[in-house]
Amino acid sequence: MIKRSHIISLDIHHVRFDESLDHVMALAMQRKPSYICFANVHMTIEAFRDKQFQEKVNNADLVLPDGKPIASASRLLHHKKQERISGMDFIPAILKRAADAKLSVFIYGSTNEVIQAMNEKIKLNYPNINLAGAISPPFRQLSDEEINNDVEKMNQSGANLILVSLGCPKQEKWMAENSQKINAVLLGIGGALPVVAGIQKRAPKWMQNMALEWFYRLIQQPRRLFSRYLYTNSYFLFLLTKEWIKTIFKKHADQDK
Repeated sequence: MIKRSHIISLDIHHVRFDESLDHVMALAMQRKPSYICFANVHMTIEAFRDKQFQEKVNNADLVLPDGKPIASASRLLHHKKQERISGMDFIPAILKRAADAKLSVFIYGSTNEVIQAMNEKIKLNYPNINLAGAISPPFRQLSDEEINNDVEKMNQSGANLILVSLGCPKQEKWMAENSQKINAVLLGIGGALPVVAGIQKRAPKWMQNMALEWFYRLIQQPRRLFSRYLYTNSYFLFLLTKEWIKTIFKKHADQDK
């Protein structure tokens, strides 16, 4: 049983990068219905505001610390050293393992442009992977019939791994509601897919190490992300400080007993 650390609203699995890969590969080899969430500041705040969404994320087979602030919060609140396990690092690593094991991969979400670029990247870098299929669903609420048709295509494809790129919180809700109907591991990778596919650039390593990757994305898409980052980052810092103060008071209270 992998231990978990509660960070504001989410129960993050305390696991090393290699261990997370081992766990996902074990599920993929069995084609066991399961789903994996990569938690960042945005997801944490969404889960804090929406208890139903919080439950869907926390019910995932793994909730990994995608954002550096989440990994750092584990040390601040629980005194546990936790490495960051970002979707952008995880996907190339799991694809390499999938290639070694000759597994099948399916892509669900994003745009046809990104899917095409990702298909070409897989063919070039991971030739032993079987590209089982891909679906770019319309950007609207899907009917039950449409969802069931997509699920049927995924199962018929024989995919071991399904890369789900619908964006947070849509993809986490979709995975929680459909994972038990799909014989594969669902990886909710969101905005990581265009970066892994080579459509978008990733922040330099020094920005990643300083937890400034969000700022790099803000520079790339200021109109879309400014309001979201202003709200979520500020609220996250407020809630994290609040939780930290609670731990200090609890520690002193325990010492006085």
